[in-house]
Order: sequence, then C-alpha cells, then structure tokens
Amino acid sequence: MISTSGITLRFGKRALFEDVNIKFTPGNCYGLIGANGAGKSTFLKILSGEVEQSSGDVHITPGERLAVLKQNHYEYDGFKVLETVVMGHKKLYEVMKEKDTLYAKADFTDEDGMRAGELEAEFADMNGWEAESEAAEMLNGLGISTDLHDKLMSELGGNEKVRVLLAQALFGSPQILLLDEPTNHLDIESIRWLEDFLAKYEGTVVVVSHDRHFLNTVCTHIADIDFGKIQMYVGNYDFWYESSQLALSLMRSENKKKEDKIKELQAFVQRFSANKSKSKQATSRKKLLDKITLDDIRPSNRKYPFILFKGEREAGKQLLLVEGLSKSIEGEKLIDNLTITINKGDKIAFVGPNGSPKTTFFQLIAGELEADAGTYSWGVTTTRAYFPKDNSTYFEGVDMNLVEWLRQYSKDPDETFLRGFLGRMLFSGDEAMKKASVLSGGEKVRCMLSKMMLEGANVFLLDEPTNHLDLESITALNNGLIDTDCTILFTSHDHQFVQTIANRIIEFTPNGVIDRMMTYDEYLESAEVKAIRERMYSV
Repeated sequence: MISTSGITLRFGKRALFEDVNIKFTPGNCYGLIGANGAGKSTFLKILSGEVEQSSGDVHITPGERLAVLKQNHYEYDGFKVLETVVMGHKKLYEVMKEKDTLYAKADFTDEDGMRAGELEAEFADMNGWEAESEAAEMLNGLGISTDLHDKLMSELGGNEKVRVLLAQALFGSPQILLLDEPTNHLDIESIRWLEDFLAKYEGTVVVVSHDRHFLNTVCTHIADIDFGKIQMYVGNYDFWYESSQLALSLMRSENKKKEDKIKELQAFVQRFSANKSKSKQATSRKKLLDKITLDDIRPSNRKYPFILFKGEREAGKQLLLVEGLSKSIEGEKLIDNLTITINKGDKIAFVGPNGSPKTTFFQLIAGELEADAGTYSWGVTTTRAYFPKDNSTYFEGVDMNLVEWLRQYSKDPDETFLRGFLGRMLFSGDEAMKKASVLSGGEKVRCMLSKMMLEGANVFLLDEPTNHLDLESITALNNGLIDTDCTILFTSHDHQFVQTIANRIIEFTPNGVIDRMMTYDEYLESAEVKAIRERMYSV
C-alpha cells in the first residue's frame, strides 16, 4: 500500500498540490487523471521520491518494493536489453552482480565461499534462476523479439527502448507500480498484453494515461486532480465521465423534474454495477459500485472545448479515387501500387504498426507530396481540411496573437466573432491574445481544430489528432467526429477513438493493405482478418 498525508507542493506562491491525503491499496488500479498542467506526472514523482514535496509525507508499507516506468530513454544505453530488464529488481540484480564478482575471483577464499552461499540462498528466495526467462517472456510479450535481447540498449530505436523500460518496471512482481503513459509507442498486441498483465496483477497500480480504452479496461478507481486536490472515484474512466456529466445535468436542472434525473442517475449506477469486466477485481468493484449513493457522484469541474464539424455544402457520392499510387522516401517504399475508393459517409481509420506509410498517404492526397506513380482524384463537390501530424509550420516564427492567427482562416473577420469562437475552444479572455508561436502542443492542436471547423469542409483528413491533447479535449473531439455527417479519414493509436468513430478500417501492412467495412473491434476479432494479417506480415 502507498498513501500520502498532507502532501503540499509549492512553486513560489503557486500551490500545485495542497494538503493531499489519499490511499492506494493492493488489488486495485488507479487512473490518475487531470487537465494538462494539473500535476499528474509530478504527483507520480512525489510518490516515487523523485520530486520532494514542500510538506507532508508519503507512506509505503514496510518491505514492499516500488517500481517506476523510467522516462530517460538513454539511461541504460551501456547495458544489454535483458540485463536492463532484470535491473528493475534492484536487490536481485545486486545479488547477481556480487555473485558474478565473487566467482570470477582468482583467489577464491573460504570466506568468499561462505558469502557466495548466502548470496545463492538470497538468489533462490527471489526466484533468481527464473529471472532471465521471465524477463525474456516479458520482452516478447511487449514486442521485443529474442534476437534483440542480447543487444545493447544504444542499438535500439526509441519505440523499442520504451518497451524495454516498461518491461523493467513490471519485472519481478513489485508490490507497487507507478506508470506514466505506459501505452505510448505500443502497438495493439503489446497494449493487450499489458492490459492482461495488469488485470492479473495483485499489487497496487497508479497509472497516468490519455488512452481511455486502456483506463476503462484496467482501472478499478479514478483519482481526479482538480484545483490542487485529488478526489477518488470508484469505477473506470467512462463511469467517472458519464456519472459526473449526469450529476452536472442534475445540478443545472432547477426548473425540471429532479426526480426524473435522480432515477436516470440511479439507473446509470445500476447499469455499471452489472457490467462485469474481465478484470480479476470485477466482483469487489461491483460491491463498491452497489454502495454508491447520489451524494457520492459529483459534477466535474472540467472544461470541454466545443468541437463541431459541419460542411458548408453537400458532397457527392464518390469523394476520392486512388489508383496505383506509389511513393518511396530515402529508398524505402512506403506506398506501393495502392488502389482504393472513398465514398460519401465513410469514416475510415488507417491503422498499421508503422506510422510512415499512413502519414505519407495523407501528405500525398493533401497535395503536400508528389507521388512516384499512380493518381488520385477528388470529387468536384469535395472541400478538404487537413490536420497534419506535424503542425509546426503553422506556428513557428508567426508573430500573431490567436485572434489574428485565426482570422487568416475565417470568412468573418470580426474580432468579437473570433474571440467567441476561441472561447469555445478554451482560449478565453487574455488567452486569446497569446502569441501563436508560444503555444503548448495541446493548444496548437486546439487551434488547428478551430481552423478546420471554420473552413467548412465536407472531408476531413486527420493524422494523429489526439497527440498532445488532454482527456477532456480528446473526448470532445471524439464526440464531434461521431456526430458529424462529413467524411473522415484519420489515423490514431487511441483504441476507443477508432472504435467509436470508424465504420471502415484500412490497414497498411508490409505487403499491401487490408480494407474492411466494419468497426475496429469487429476487425480485431474477425477470424478472416486475423488469417489475412498473419499472411501479410509473414510474407
């Protein structure tokens, strides 16, 4: 168990946390949520001892081992991959190294022999003889193949290093796990492996993630950071979000029949209580949910941007015809003889393990790159709005405030209109006068979405639009794309985002594309698709 008493952290006069008292207990997974800048990662660092609080204490049950997902991808460059994972169990690794040093001595004494015997006993107690095989199994589960296990960390790519460091945090069954964005850079199979691992995990987990599907799958509780406090809720992210929105609606319904809202809220709680997860903790979670009263469910103080995509004119039936499209970059064939047809009403998720073909395809059909071969033609009634994966060219060196920046893309130049529009995207008051060149990653994304809404297009191309967004903005964007009648072509690693928006999946594989009219979950579970994927990836 890990808990805090009176934790306060101040930066000058500003308090990031004020008198936080919270307890995280074994057998539960806590999703730590909050707006960008609320202090999620900082709080994890306080729990791990990496950041020192201004006052208050962190308490860990004596004898329990705490493991943290490291963010420094270069820290272990001089070590082999398998060794780096074993280093996650500090005591076991120290015993291993001391044993190796003793046995390597040329003048091995009786005293050395006695010490070696002690170390062997400790080693066996910590299941040391199985350590390397367990580490290898974890690496394989996270997509790090056996041929990489003996390589130096410096020889691995950034995505591979992230997976090794995740394996390091999970290795040796620590009693407490602190995970900051563990699904970043993981593919579908690796995320599923991690979800299964955490579902069976008997210790305490505190996790920060922007992946709502992951939070819904693994979390038994949500710890919500707001106004320097942390409020604990039973249930997963969707339960927290929907119940808090219902509570907010109840609070606002002064002139309506509150009894109806109360019944709606009670029915909602019962529905979630009956919704059994695959998680090992499902039974205990149901008991906790059954005890929830209306007073336990509070409205959220979060602000959600207003996102609505509406085309100014109707598009024709056939929107885009791609025939024999090919493109190589620096000698690598990224798009090879691609032929597809996009029709009105398609909401297509482009998926695949490698982001380069998807981004290249979007750049080609947006007119930013020229194809090596093949053609594409847009329907005459189409108007397009493009969200690039890298939006830096729209902001770097731009000496404009946000009102001036947005005016470039608006048919209505009136400042009152533009300020009102920015306000709905959470740039209110003085925020609207910020320079475009100093925006954070999430603010730039909200500006790009504002630009796209003002363009009134009927086809939207979005390449990883959820990157840099907080959960509130992701939820608002998700709902906006579900509600629109426009045609959507998009890429995303967010499972829930893809599942709730897409009616068609196109996957780029090393040996061609797979194209199916179905939802993402149907695609992942389809026996036919599984057989095709296995063939496409093994050729």
